[in-house]
Amino acid sequence: MTSETKNTLNRRTLLGVAGGIVAAPLLGGCATPAFADQGTPQHQPAAASGRRKLGSLEVSSVGLGVQNMSRTYHTTIPSRPEMHNIIRTAFDRGVTFYDAAEAYGPWEVERILGEGVKPFRDKIVIATKFGWNIDQQSGRRLPGLNSRPEHIRQVVDNMLKRLQTDRIDLLYQHRVDPQVPIEDVAGAIKDLLTQGKVLHWGLCEMGLNTLRRAHAELPVTAVQNEYSMLWRGPEKAVLPVCEELGIGFVPWSPLGVGFLTGAIDEQTRFAPGDIRGNETRFSPENLPHNLALVVLLKQWAERKQARPAQVALAWLMEQKPWIVPIPGTTQMAHMLENIGASAVRFTPAEAAELNRAVRAIEVRGARLPAAVQAFSDVEAPRKSGRSPS
Repeated sequence: MTSETKNTLNRRTLLGVAGGIVAAPLLGGCATPAFADQGTPQHQPAAASGRRKLGSLEVSSVGLGVQNMSRTYHTTIPSRPEMHNIIRTAFDRGVTFYDAAEAYGPWEVERILGEGVKPFRDKIVIATKFGWNIDQQSGRRLPGLNSRPEHIRQVVDNMLKRLQTDRIDLLYQHRVDPQVPIEDVAGAIKDLLTQGKVLHWGLCEMGLNTLRRAHAELPVTAVQNEYSMLWRGPEKAVLPVCEELGIGFVPWSPLGVGFLTGAIDEQTRFAPGDIRGNETRFSPENLPHNLALVVLLKQWAERKQARPAQVALAWLMEQKPWIVPIPGTTQMAHMLENIGASAVRFTPAEAAELNRAVRAIEVRGARLPAAVQAFSDVEAPRKSGRSPS
């Protein structure tokens, strides 16, 4: 069996993993330790080389999303010691940016992250998110969203305990609450900044007017939206607004929920509960057409002596110097492969060529089920007494 075949098979073990546990309702194993055996070129360093700025916040050029470390898309439970091992190995290889959320678990992912980073907490950036309506006593998910200021304050106090820290470096509103003015949310965050419990803040999947209003009230450090070769929606308006306002951008699902790794082919069918089974971009009608992106990635991977996932991540970083992807995984080999993407470089001519090729492929199907997409691009209500800006 070739290393290429072994790597493909290993990637396919992730097909059940999808933010299914959180992505579907909320949106919202042993790893193989031998990196070289996973088909990654020997000259490609397994390290997150370089640093980038999200506003004034400096982080590693590639971060680590820990969403599935309590429960994968397949709904399997990863080995907790191995998740700690992945988190700590990532730090040893230069990763300083770790992304979690209250909703992941709920709560359990923050606990895993807090345990994992405890030996080097002061040398990294922890990002987490509030905003879903989660009962703070039981952890039970209640309907809808909750960004009431009193709830935010309670959530943050509980986050600090789970993360075993005294401050959150970057706190996002996970989704915009259509019942709470963003000015009230910003006011609550401002109080938390004054108390030193939060250092920076951001928004996820928000409406653009809400982003502008939030930034005017309290400067926003970063926006987190889905963005990859498979979903280029932010290019139309979100990225230009971020550039205009000096806000960093963090793509979630930068590998297209595993699609851009080459793990999915025309024969793939998804496990019950896997959100990708309800996304029309992966339907039997659309999947064969969309696989043109994977063919393109494999061609460029061969050309750059890299892996398809590394090319996909490097392409994202090529778009803007203030874009920091946060690929998530529960497998050591994949984490090492992903952070090696920062070593992939494109000449200006290569970048232009690849951009043309990517944009020539029109992805068919919707990125999310309608019930989940409804939580994106939401505008917060106006604060009473304020006129539109």
